[in-house]
Amino acid sequence: MNGSRGTSVDTPGETEETTDDRARSRYAWRVLSVVCLASLMSGLNNSSLTIALPAIVSSFDASVFETTWILLAYQLTNVSLMVFFGRLADLFGRRPMYMTGVGLFTAASLLAGFAPSVGLLIACRVVQGIGTAMLITNSAALVTAAFPRRLLGQGLGIYMASFSLAQLLGPTLGGLLATEVGWQWTFWSNVPVGVVCLLWGLRVMERVPRRRQRLRIDPLGNLLVLVGLGTLLLALSQVGTSGWDDPLVLGCLTVFVLAVPAFLLVERRAAEPVVDLRTFRDPVVGIGTLAGFLATVSRFAVVLLMGLYFQAVSGDTPAEAGLKVLPIAVASIIAAPLAGALLRHIAPRTVAVAACAISLVGVTLLLFTISVDTPYPVLIGAVVVLGIGSGAFIPANSTAMLQDVPPDRLGITNAVRLMAQSSGVVISTAVALTLVAAPLPVALRPQLFDGSLSQVSPEALEDLVTGYRWAFGLMAVMSVLCLAASTVGRQVHAISRRAATTAPTR
Repeated sequence: MNGSRGTSVDTPGETEETTDDRARSRYAWRVLSVVCLASLMSGLNNSSLTIALPAIVSSFDASVFETTWILLAYQLTNVSLMVFFGRLADLFGRRPMYMTGVGLFTAASLLAGFAPSVGLLIACRVVQGIGTAMLITNSAALVTAAFPRRLLGQGLGIYMASFSLAQLLGPTLGGLLATEVGWQWTFWSNVPVGVVCLLWGLRVMERVPRRRQRLRIDPLGNLLVLVGLGTLLLALSQVGTSGWDDPLVLGCLTVFVLAVPAFLLVERRAAEPVVDLRTFRDPVVGIGTLAGFLATVSRFAVVLLMGLYFQAVSGDTPAEAGLKVLPIAVASIIAAPLAGALLRHIAPRTVAVAACAISLVGVTLLLFTISVDTPYPVLIGAVVVLGIGSGAFIPANSTAMLQDVPPDRLGITNAVRLMAQSSGVVISTAVALTLVAAPLPVALRPQLFDGSLSQVSPEALEDLVTGYRWAFGLMAVMSVLCLAASTVGRQVHAISRRAATTAPTR
């Protein structure tokens, strides 16, 4: 009887606790559905554009400079405003900031499809970049706040998988849309997804209380990021047409060189810096950030370059080119979870070094096999090797950087890591497009980007291959530096662990 009474007393509490837990879990999965839908939308748009780009260039008869900025305007805006909007969310709340980002991205996608000129299309890409910055800076925070700790790893894993899915589907989807219904649909396809995401998010997402503290932002630091990166990219995008002695190129490079030390000086004195330089006092974190940046510079533009290659050299349609580059994403997506499984048994820095070595093999194979008539299996085999190394490196390097960071430094360290990788994306795109076009006569460079070079001037394809060798050669150098940085990071970590183990205790 007593046992029965004990059970009857405890059951309501247990039932109430279970009910609350289930209610919170249901809410968490709903929030995750909103975040993943928005991430999939923005990721698909960005990756699909790499294959649809020649169709856009052909439609507007865009110059090389304009072509480059169709991609760079979005990327530069995104990386420049990422930390700014993260801080601003503390003032206005993450939910309204996130929903505003979804709305901006959706509206810009609709207008981009109707853009009557390449200038207005680039303006729409800037607005898309603003919307994406609002999304990226708040996505992980919304998921973390919604999920119970026991389910957080699963929730974050699914959130990250949405980006991988976008990377997998984007090139093929962009190629099919551009070929079958027009490049405008690479933008318009975002609109129904964005509307559903906006309505669903407003319906299910609770208002998250903002922190009751004075908001401090670093306007001068954000401005210097925009000016520094912007002038560097402007110089790189203009040098292919005007040469290194052009006054605009020289002026932009001068501004960039002056902006770098000015940025470091401002960040040392700012109360809430864009990049907290104290993060780099830990050499393991600093080296890991450098390795992540070098890895992104050396690998990000491969999908873009190969998509252009298959259209400009082989004369493929965007749909055919999208299918041909699909194995790159597949290799990366398969390698990432396998690397995650290896991290249970092998030190993350060891996996990162091995992944760097594999990527170096892949880019070296591309460097030595690229030609006008290289068989597709040879090219795609080299790219798959590169994709395997790239997919394995990201989780390994991220884990190596973050696993020993104190909890109170975890957020800012991760923000620095993301900003370094995002900067690598921007620079990789700008440098790759500049190098592949550089050996071509100026009059033929637009034909590279609209995919008609093989029809207009077959004899110029050898010059194009030279540009690809320059690009892959630089990527190989960056891969060597990434391998060196990862190796040094592994050794520094081992030394610090030995020192900690042998230190006398008191």
